[in-house]
Amino acid sequence: MPTARQALLDAALRALADRPWRAVRMADVAGLAGVSRQTLYNEFGTKGGLAEALLRRAADGYLAGVDRALTAPVPDRPAAVALWTLRAARQDVLVRALLTGHWAEGLPRPDRRSGSSRGRPGGKPPPGPDELLALVRDRMAAASPGIPAGRCEIALRLALSCVIVPLVEDDAADSRALRLVREATRPLVRERAGLSGPSRTAGGRSRR
Repeated sequence: MPTARQALLDAALRALADRPWRAVRMADVAGLAGVSRQTLYNEFGTKGGLAEALLRRAADGYLAGVDRALTAPVPDRPAAVALWTLRAARQDVLVRALLTGHWAEGLPRPDRRSGSSRGRPGGKPPPGPDELLALVRDRMAAASPGIPAGRCEIALRLALSCVIVPLVEDDAADSRALRLVREATRPLVRERAGLSGPSRTAGGRSRR
């Protein structure tokens, strides 16, 4: 059974699906969740605190998906994370906004004026795009020994570029983006397999 906090966050998302965030009232959210307004205020403090909790949950869900993608075979992990990033951004407008920093009209936004969350004491503010990128890059590097961090970042930035500027023919976007990432990581895969080409002398001749 969901906790009151989970029920309130789910209710806030349902309300957001019907109207822009500025038009969502705390009373509406409490009513959808079947709890009192006092419970809502006890959990999140303010509407800004509720917004940041929504964004934090979206970020945590995206990172949990990254962790699942990183259970793929080592050479395929950058591509798996790239694919999940594309799908998560496509399915959840909050994840897309967190990854790109572009907040469409009507979405809740984080308050960057303060270093602390406005929600319940101990709550964490949602990560900005740079912080979220660093968290994913660090997870990829830790889970993929032997793959340089730079390679992981290339894979992630390719995925983000496809989020910002979607590929033509949306149905094929995943496979095409996946191909781009695999092309970017292929030299490393060849090296790990001992298949790198013959070295060359200064004059350009191969040394066998």
